[in-house]
Amino acid sequence: MLPVRRNDGEITMSDFIQLHMLVSYPPSNLNRDDLGRPKTAVMGGTQRLRISSQSLKRAWRTSDVFSANLAGSLGVRTKDMGSAILKSLQSGIRLSTVIKGDLQEKASFKPVDGKKALSLARQIAEVFGKLKKGDDSVEIEQLAHFNPEEISAIEKLIEKIAASGKDPDDNDKKILMKSRTAVDIAMFGRMLASSPEFNTEAAVQVAHAVTVHEVAVEDDYFTAVDDLNRGEEDAGAGHLGETEFASGLFYTYICIDKTLLEKNLGENKDLVKTAIKALVEAATKVAPTGKQNSFASRAYASYLLVEKGSKQPRSLSVAYLGAIRDSMDLLGSAIRALEDTRKKIDSVYGKCWADELIMDAHAGTGSLDTILEKIC
Repeated sequence: MLPVRRNDGEITMSDFIQLHMLVSYPPSNLNRDDLGRPKTAVMGGTQRLRISSQSLKRAWRTSDVFSANLAGSLGVRTKDMGSAILKSLQSGIRLSTVIKGDLQEKASFKPVDGKKALSLARQIAEVFGKLKKGDDSVEIEQLAHFNPEEISAIEKLIEKIAASGKDPDDNDKKILMKSRTAVDIAMFGRMLASSPEFNTEAAVQVAHAVTVHEVAVEDDYFTAVDDLNRGEEDAGAGHLGETEFASGLFYTYICIDKTLLEKNLGENKDLVKTAIKALVEAATKVAPTGKQNSFASRAYASYLLVEKGSKQPRSLSVAYLGAIRDSMDLLGSAIRALEDTRKKIDSVYGKCWADELIMDAHAGTGSLDTILEKIC
C-alpha cells in the first residue's frame, strides 16, 4: 500500500478508488465564466470545453441522490448561519427548522428580544469565523461548512441561553467539532481560517472535466414573442437576446482516498460504503444545473472505469492530449483511446490497480448496479 503523510504529520497507508468517466452533453452552458460563456481550457494546443470541479461537486452534493441516501449526514455551507441563529432566537423556533425555511412552526422555547438576540447571535456566529463589519452584522466573512453535530450543538446552546438569559461563556462556545457524520465535509473537506485545528482534509479529489475533442463556442440569437401583440402596430418580437453554448464529450476523473474517508467518518464502514455508492451514482447521473431550463442538457455517463488499488493514483487525461477527430464514432474512439493509454501506462509503470469494474453503455456491457454493489 502507498504510504501517505497527512497534514497532521501522521503517516498512513491508503487504498484508492479511481473513477474515469466519459459523459456526452448536447448543446449546453453548464458552467459559465465571468462573461456568461461556457468555460473553456486549452489542452494539447486546442480549445476544449471545461466544467470546473467546484461545479461538479456542488451538483453532486446538493443532488437528490445525496439527500435520499445520506439524509442526516450532510452539512450546511453558508456565510449566513448567524441570520438563521438570530431568527431562531427571535422566533423561538428550533434552528434546524429555521434552516429548512419553515418559519410557520410553533415556538418551542421563549423568544429573545431584538437587541439581546442580535448580541447572542453575533457571539455564536463569530465562533465559526470573523464577522463582516458593522454592529448589526451577523454574517461570516467566509463560507463555513457546518456539520450536523455543530448545528445540533448550536441549537442546544440557543435554547440554553434563551432560557437563562445569560451570554454564553467560553465553555458554551466550544461548539466547533471534527465531524464524524458529515459525508460532504469528509469527501470534499473544509477550511476554517480562524480555527485550523477543525479543518478537514478532503478525501475525494475531482478534476475539471474537459472535452476529448476541440470545441468552438457558438452564439444563439433568440427572440421571445409577446402573446398580446397582434401585429397591428409592431410586428416585432417582445424580446431579443443572445446566449452562448457548446456541446461535447467530457472526460472526468475522480480519485477517492478510501482510507482517509474512513478516518474522516470515524471508521464508520457502513457510512463510508453508503457515501461512496452515493458519490458514484451522483457522478454518473447528475449534471450541473447551469442553463438546464434553456437546454435540458441532462446526461448519464456513457462509460465508467473504476480502478481499486493501493498504489499511486494517476489520471488518464493524457489519452486526450491530442484532440480526437472522429465524426463517425467519437464515443467509441474516446473509449479506445482511454483503454489503449491505460494499457501503455500500465506496461511502463506497472498496474496501480488490483481490481477493475467497467460499465460501457456504448457496447451495452456492465451495469451501474453491479458497480455500486461491488465497489466497496
